[in-house]
Amino acid sequence: MKILVTGGCGFIGSNFIRYFLKSYPNDILINVDKLTYAGNLENLSDLSHSPRYHFIRGDIADVSQMEDLISKGVDAIINFAAESHVDRSIQDPNAFIRTNVFGTFVLLEAVRKVFPTQKIRFIHISTDEVYGSLGETGIFTEKMPLAPNSPYSASKASADMLVRAYHHTYGLPASVTRCSNNFGPYQFPEKLIPLLISNAIEDKELPIYGDGLHVRDWIYVEDHCRALDTVLHHGREGEVYNIGGSSELPNLYVAKAILDKLGKPHSLIRFVTDRPGHDRRYAIDFSKIEGELGWKPSVPFEEGISRTVEWYKTHRDWWKKIKTGEYLDYYKRMYGDR
Repeated sequence: MKILVTGGCGFIGSNFIRYFLKSYPNDILINVDKLTYAGNLENLSDLSHSPRYHFIRGDIADVSQMEDLISKGVDAIINFAAESHVDRSIQDPNAFIRTNVFGTFVLLEAVRKVFPTQKIRFIHISTDEVYGSLGETGIFTEKMPLAPNSPYSASKASADMLVRAYHHTYGLPASVTRCSNNFGPYQFPEKLIPLLISNAIEDKELPIYGDGLHVRDWIYVEDHCRALDTVLHHGREGEVYNIGGSSELPNLYVAKAILDKLGKPHSLIRFVTDRPGHDRRYAIDFSKIEGELGWKPSVPFEEGISRTVEWYKTHRDWWKKIKTGEYLDYYKRMYGDR
């Protein structure tokens, strides 16, 4: 297969490319990435000479570039490309609408123009945040109405609806996956877990929103990659598949677990003003993908967080370059100079 991966220099995309090249030694992957703040060429620098991996700097919102690329022939598209940080979407929603909504539309239109001569499998990577927030009970299922609460999640929900419409209207072989919070190697250090790990390593305070009791379901990124592989090869067209990690944990628990792994005191935790519209709890039902396709997570949170902490300990140069560049200014704006 020849697979086009959009946003492959980001966290999940780069992990997927590594996973896929290792799992399918005869497949070819083309990575298109705009290289915005979270897209890092260093994530895949060791693959630069592989004949099975090709990088193209590109923007999924560039109509002519995407049409030209897709018309040359690919068997599948895995659409990771997205602006993905809630705080940034609150500060400046424009880029989120352009990339997440219009960019997805551009890709779908390019696929439609070559269909049915080329039948390109389209997997759109979404998020459980499109469902909104849960109370103390309940769980997200694929049949729930969408109720996004941030500009980021609203842009992802909009893209999901476009994918659904293009399948039902034009017959495009498309599916949507909605995953819970990922963690693992190569995650940009503004996200919670890498921020907490890198700060703890440097004996800096760990900023926690509100009371720290916001609950997220955590999944190790390698498990997510396996799920996407499963949907690509065996998932039904036109379907939505939830992907979860069976690890519902409050942010405060996650922070304490990281400090314990590093032998650091819990006194490094600092509670900061909560973000506007902060969803209280996410919990995801992945029984559909488990029942239909036989996938389930295999890496428990404790094992995954140990792997992740060790990776950040042994890759300080990677995240220090980021935290002393553009990210440093962002960090100061969000949490001050302390």
